Amino acid sequence: MPVQIIVGAQWGDEGKGKIVDHLSAEVDIVARYQGGANAGHTVVIGQTTHVLHLIPSGIFHPRVTCVIGNGVVIDPIALLEEIEQIRKMKIDIAGRLLISHNAHLIMPYHKLLDTIRERTADKIGTTGRGIGPAYIDKFMRTGIRIVDLLDRDVFVGKLRRNIEEKNQILNKVYESPGLDVDRIVADYEEFDKKIDPYVTDTVVYLNQAHRAGKKILAEGAQGALLDIDHGTYPFVTSSNPTSGGACTGLGIPPTVIQSILGVVKAYTTRVGNGPFPTEEANETGDRIRSLGGEYGATTGRARRCGWFDAVAVRYSALVNGITKAAITKLDVLDGFDEIRICTGYTIGGKVLKTFPTDLRTLERVVPVYETVDGWNQPTAGAKSYAELPARAQAYLTMLAHLTGTEIIMVSVGARRDQLISLPV
Repeated sequence: MPVQIIVGAQWGDEGKGKIVDHLSAEVDIVARYQGGANAGHTVVIGQTTHVLHLIPSGIFHPRVTCVIGNGVVIDPIALLEEIEQIRKMKIDIAGRLLISHNAHLIMPYHKLLDTIRERTADKIGTTGRGIGPAYIDKFMRTGIRIVDLLDRDVFVGKLRRNIEEKNQILNKVYESPGLDVDRIVADYEEFDKKIDPYVTDTVVYLNQAHRAGKKILAEGAQGALLDIDHGTYPFVTSSNPTSGGACTGLGIPPTVIQSILGVVKAYTTRVGNGPFPTEEANETGDRIRSLGGEYGATTGRARRCGWFDAVAVRYSALVNGITKAAITKLDVLDGFDEIRICTGYTIGGKVLKTFPTDLRTLERVVPVYETVDGWNQPTAGAKSYAELPARAQAYLTMLAHLTGTEIIMVSVGARRDQLISLPV
């Protein structure tokens, strides 16, 4: 069976966890292809909110196998905490959680360096979880992978060389105490014992599953505008959340990809630093934040909020090959008399034809807005598209037209059941 990819089409936090959870009911495998524990995927089941950082939200469906691919960088502490969290829910994960033996590990020095660097004047606004430094080591070819834990001599040798180098940086550049090799070796040997039952060659597993006709859903973390190559560099993440990252992060060929679904919030948010053309750093932004509960699931940081940016989402659709979209948090806009939509950018009085990813240009653009009447009616109780207020339907039609996508799902609340499938 062909593979479907789920991509965040903005700056992350679009509500991918809920959409993945919904689609997981109809697939056999959900596979995470990049990022680390800096992601926060939220699923509300009944009155209980569950937040996952590494394990795909498909784990809540008993028949689904969840895969953490080679493109993910794994924090042992975060992973073990999630496994324990799921076990406390009486969810059986035996044989249902598979972890790539080629996934890279986040080490204590990665977190320490990440935190220290964020104290500088040129901070990016990271989560401080060590994601960037771990990817640096990966591409410097000095990273430590899960497979390295299988041979103690190999693991200790790599770790000693890395810590000697990192301690030089910590001591001489940042005037920070160094790290103890023996302590880290002991901690990671214990981690290896606990995750050993889950570790496998996930590339072989996924390709065999595909040939056997299994339905596979590939999920990314963060959003397309945070992509290291195609996002608003340097205020981006350290990997490729875009759809192309699914092939490298899971070891599946592009020929197996059937469709790419973009998850899009009904307005726009951003966490951390970087340009944000439609940001409302005022009472409107505060109101959106309050109504939408816009605080990071991983860090608790307040998200910057603003109006829907059709220029940015069109760009995401272009880069990712998005043809279908799921709109989330429509209900947050229920009480607004007027709603603004960014339909274009100008700079120096000239209209830009495309979304500029270079920092200096994007910081200078002026959004062109179209204002529409709000619906001023609750949408949270709607069970079908026909039950949505006429103006809410008109808003969705406008978003579909401006972004060049077909909207197939609309979320009107945080709960699992507050999701509407649109007529196609």
